[in-house]
Amino acid sequence: MRLTVAQALVRFLSVQSVERDGEQHRFFAGCFGIFGHGNVAGVGQALLEGGDDLRYYLARNEQAMVHTAVGFARMSDRLRAFACTTSIGPGATNMVTGAAVATTNRIPVLLLPGDVFATRRSNPVLQELEDPTSLDISANDCLRPVSRYFDRIWRPEQLPQALVHAMRVLTDPAETGAVTLALPEDVQTEAFDVPDDLLVERIWQIRRPPPESRLIDDLARRLRRSKRPLIVAGGGVLYSGATDALRELATTTGIPVVETQAGKGSLRYDHAANVGALGATGTPAANELARGADVVIGIGTRWSDFTTASHSAFQHPDVDIVSINVTPFDATKLAGTAIVADARAALDALRERLADWHVDDAYRSEYRSDAERWNDTVEEAYALGHQPLPSQTEVIGAVEASVTDRDVVVAAAGSLPGDLHKLWRVRDPKSYHVEYAFSCMGYEIAAGLGVKMAAPDREVYILVGDGSYLMMNGELVTALSEGIKLIVVLIVNDGFQSIGALSESVGVERFGTQYRFRGSSGQLDGATLPVDLALNAESLGARVSRVDSIAQLRDALREARSNTITTVIRVHTDPLVAAPDSQSWWDVPVAEVSARSSTRAALATYQANQHQQRSYLRPTNLAEHKPDSPS
Repeated sequence: MRLTVAQALVRFLSVQSVERDGEQHRFFAGCFGIFGHGNVAGVGQALLEGGDDLRYYLARNEQAMVHTAVGFARMSDRLRAFACTTSIGPGATNMVTGAAVATTNRIPVLLLPGDVFATRRSNPVLQELEDPTSLDISANDCLRPVSRYFDRIWRPEQLPQALVHAMRVLTDPAETGAVTLALPEDVQTEAFDVPDDLLVERIWQIRRPPPESRLIDDLARRLRRSKRPLIVAGGGVLYSGATDALRELATTTGIPVVETQAGKGSLRYDHAANVGALGATGTPAANELARGADVVIGIGTRWSDFTTASHSAFQHPDVDIVSINVTPFDATKLAGTAIVADARAALDALRERLADWHVDDAYRSEYRSDAERWNDTVEEAYALGHQPLPSQTEVIGAVEASVTDRDVVVAAAGSLPGDLHKLWRVRDPKSYHVEYAFSCMGYEIAAGLGVKMAAPDREVYILVGDGSYLMMNGELVTALSEGIKLIVVLIVNDGFQSIGALSESVGVERFGTQYRFRGSSGQLDGATLPVDLALNAESLGARVSRVDSIAQLRDALREARSNTITTVIRVHTDPLVAAPDSQSWWDVPVAEVSARSSTRAALATYQANQHQQRSYLRPTNLAEHKPDSPS
């Protein structure tokens, strides 16, 4: 069949499916795009001709549409995805941040940026970034380091192999992330004889690599000898559909479970073995448990610095760290035992080995008591009654009280992820969606749109600060144009208050973190800027509620739930009221020389905390854990 490169591309994408555990899904739900001269005649024409075979969605910002695709794919457990197309130049480079979010979070998204002429007959074209050292470099090359696979289609005949390799990466749970196929604008429109086999339905099997039996046997022996074992549940538990397997293991063995940001929801918050969030944004109960753990099993976690409290979380002198991960790169971190396997397959195998074993009752009673005390602390944080402005924790409490078990909360950068990680009580595995691998401001509204598209039967509550809202809010228009309802709680605290608090902790006294006029001192310390973000949201077409108290917020949330269109609820909070402390640490270096007493004091504290850090380089050898000799 003779088709253009773009037409062949669209037809190929429309017949790709995935299968896992006997369930088959069409992989691509559609294509987001913004057209320019670099893609309108190629991919644009092909999408128009293809109709609903690959539905087109108009986005308002190139970075935001990648965030929407990430939110959709994450909510779909990486079994469905979107493509994103842009013109060359700024449209393509705008996607770099979104690609980094996708790859850092291990989420599939296909990027289709236009590129310069392959023939070079019109060079330099509009928006071409010229490199005098080589004419085969374009602005799209900046997508290479943030993509798991990158290819540029210089000739039509290259397309089939590139498409197959793109799908190989997108559907591989160990390799997935952003995939970029750069498409020169002339090549997109060129026709070639497309192999018939390229356009037939292709079903990609999502593999579940099993663990090596000897490694599971060895881990079971170590657990039987342990006194204070601990499971760290990461995002891989959710993506592999292993929440039931984890619950059964935790129930029968009593091994306590703590959760990363991506893994929050692996167990219901009120499960007897759930001790809460781990690390720098975690709970004192979970962090105290981690400090004394003798065997730590990380399942599907990438061991970020927030999870490990910058390598200070695990303080037992002989701590034994085991990483179960489908990705060898992540499994090998912290230098303990790496079990490269699917999370559900590994948990099922481990549960069989431990069917007749459980932790000591005293240990179970200890961590359960700690978790219950933390729940009391959460209730107190939700009911502070702070005046004249409410605290952010009270806002979170009001939202939590208004949701059902299946509703989804979405957040990203700033202080909200930390507060939600330690406070929010998750009742359903897919009801907590916080991006914290790349901590990307502007992710919230765009990703919330993707979450709702993946789960239209759930209400989606987006919690976003004024800093993130100002960076990216245009997808409110996309939601309205598509008739997709979102509930956005816009928390106004007049600045980047998360960094303001961090700034104080390193002795920089909230410098450059508040929205103020420039004052007579020459610094940004004048009056607060009179920015009306509620009016901004209203101008975009959203229904808006302005509230000044928690009681009004509760009323507005009830009304928003009954609305049929996107609603933005603006609420002012006091930025100086912090959530309960995690009793953990995060490594942010402090200036070693300063004339400021606040900086010198911060340096002393920092240097004292550095002594908690550990290398975690102690290897674990199977020979150390052979079965006991018969007596």
